[in-house]
Amino acid sequence: MTRSARPSRVAIIGGGPAGLMAAEALSQAGVAVELYDAMPSVGRKFLLAGVGGMNITHAEDFATFVGRYRERADALRPLLEAFGPDALRQWIHGLGIDTFVGSSGRVFPTDMKAAPLLRAWLRRLRDSGVHIHTRHRWLGWNESGQLRIAGPDGERLLDADATLLALGGGSWARLGSDGAWVPLLQARGVTVAPLRPANCGFEVQAWSEHLQQKFAGAPLKTVSLALPGEVPRKGEFVLTASGIEGSLVYALSAPIRAAIERDGAATVLLDLLPDRSQAQIANALAKPHGSQSLAKHLHRQLKLDGVKAALLRELTDAATFQDPAALAAAIKALPLRLIRTRPLDEAISSAGGVPFEELDAQLMLRRLPGVFCAGEMLDWEAPTGGYLLTACFASGRAAAAGMLCWLRDH
Repeated sequence: MTRSARPSRVAIIGGGPAGLMAAEALSQAGVAVELYDAMPSVGRKFLLAGVGGMNITHAEDFATFVGRYRERADALRPLLEAFGPDALRQWIHGLGIDTFVGSSGRVFPTDMKAAPLLRAWLRRLRDSGVHIHTRHRWLGWNESGQLRIAGPDGERLLDADATLLALGGGSWARLGSDGAWVPLLQARGVTVAPLRPANCGFEVQAWSEHLQQKFAGAPLKTVSLALPGEVPRKGEFVLTASGIEGSLVYALSAPIRAAIERDGAATVLLDLLPDRSQAQIANALAKPHGSQSLAKHLHRQLKLDGVKAALLRELTDAATFQDPAALAAAIKALPLRLIRTRPLDEAISSAGGVPFEELDAQLMLRRLPGVFCAGEMLDWEAPTGGYLLTACFASGRAAAAGMLCWLRDH
């Protein structure tokens, strides 16, 4: 049977948001879709993202939203213009799932859960004819260019008219994002930027035994962090046995990681009381406290106690504690030296991957005609807050559009 005498058939490798979104767009265009995922079920990292509240996207203005992608904002802008936050919300509503905007601008399903959304989505995909093959791992290509797929019954070879690789990054290997695809593409001459932790925690040289034992796991709320010379960001994070992690740290993880890669370490400035000026703090500390201990004085005047007071004590010397002006300065800009990221497999996401320079405007690999890439395996990163998921969905839609053009022209 000749190509023109049968419907086009595509293979999608990877069952995360990018792969599933591409499968939907292609199947709706009448293309036969075979989707393969190495895990026992699809969408595993997507479900993990829903633990504690499924933040699907963000409701801020579009220019600000695109700016969150930093160096890759220009590359992702056309993808997000075609399928951005508003379109994503409408798509979710089409699955019968309502959404709402939280006080921070983050967008959530009304029930805050990922599982109902994924169930409705998979039902739609199966109804549209998408065939999903779980426990099937992609092994690359054979010498004839056929896809090698290892399944429960052994290895099979697959001819596809177009292929989408949507294999995720390198974090959370137990959920399928293990980066095993990197050498497979490098063997075909594709440049791949090294996978590195993003939205990750960082380590210090060492905490004192007291701080580790008593305060590891304690949250620091209503604080701000900044790299020297940068505008502080307000939020909260968690003290860990080895360093710091949490939403405020994740928001700064890219520039912190870059500083560590460049200089061997990064110093961030922690403001323990961002809602008070240094002068106000100094005046409060200068008040007489008689026989009252300095710890009680800090609590009484500034409500500074617990993990905040412990960290202040950890990172300042005795002389600073005896000087109200110096102590006020430390409270407003406590230097915290970070020496390394936590391991890649612990990170929420990964930086690095296939550079956009290796792809054409339709997300097809220049070195491998008919092979497209989407999702987190592309070389971009973004903070948590719905940005990661939105770009994965958008890149899946864009890759599907590129595949349809490829199939039409070839």
